[in-house]
Amino acid sequence: MTPDLLNDALDANLLPGPITVETDHWVNVLSAVRAKCTALHDGLRHRDIVIHVGSKQETKVLTRAEAGERGAPYRDLLPIG
Repeated sequence: MTPDLLNDALDANLLPGPITVETDHWVNVLSAVRAKCTALHDGLRHRDIVIHVGSKQETKVLTRAEAGERGAPYRDLLPIG
């Protein structure tokens, strides 16, 4: 998944759950989205959607139903930019 494909996936679902990313894919590709962590309790976020990076993660955007509480607190999707 490229940064553009990630944004397309987020835009296709206006109430996305968390973004999960495999560690090497984050380091080599998706870190280009320039995610932000404004507070430790908020975690790493892109367009205000939480990102979970881990070696056992699959790179995808979960729905809120799939994620349950894993993406909470949920926030509205911010526009690109």
